[in-house]
Formats: sequence, structure tokens, C-alpha cells
Amino acid sequence: MKSSLGLRHLALKVRNFDECLFFYTEVLGMSVDWKPDDENVYLTNGKDNLALHYDSSVSVNSSDSRLDHFGIFVKNKEDIDTYLKHMIKNKVKIHKEKQTHRDNSISFYVEDPDGNVMQILWHPTLSNE
Repeated sequence: MKSSLGLRHLALKVRNFDECLFFYTEVLGMSVDWKPDDENVYLTNGKDNLALHYDSSVSVNSSDSRLDHFGIFVKNKEDIDTYLKHMIKNKVKIHKEKQTHRDNSISFYVEDPDGNVMQILWHPTLSNE
């Protein structure tokens, strides 16, 4: 079996569809790849694909999320601070402050409008510096 290219697609059930669409396109800079209807959209950054699917039954309690978190790698170490400032400027909720991990990677966590937790991460060997 050939090794995979990694996590390239993630689908999230969201309650606040329009707000999440705005967050991922306008704040995070993803573009719409395909929007088959008003309750489903597929977004891309040119490499990855994120699907948002409206679901009115998703709990408003963020601790009930079926997803712990997902990560977005940044290319350069300095990009961490750039992304952090951008998130603060856009009033995005910071879930965990910036920290350096034992493998010398650096990250922080934010929440999208539905409370899904995203890690913004620079990794010394996995990021393309």
C-alpha cells in the first residue's frame, strides 16, 4: 500500500452555516470550491478541502463537539505571530494561547463560530520552511 498524502479533507457539521462560511473564507482566506446548495459548501486553500454541512441538531455546547480539533500548518515560524494577530484583529476566540511544544513546534488554538477548535501550527520538520 502506498502512503497517503495526509489529511486533505475534513467535513464539519455546523449549526451557524453563514457565520462559519464567512469565517473560513473571509478570516482564514479559503475559497469556495463547490457549493451545491445553501446547506453545503466545499472550501479549499489550493491543497486541502474543508466541507461545511448545515445541521440544525448540532449541539450549541462546544464541549459536545465530535471533533477534538483540526490543524492548519503554516510555512514559516514567523507566520504563527502573523496568524495570531490576524485572529485577534478579527475577534476570533482564542481557545489556547501560543506555546512551544516539546518537539519545538509552535502553535495556538482558536474556535470557529460553531466552537470547532482549530490549531494553527508551525512544525520544524513538517512545515516547509
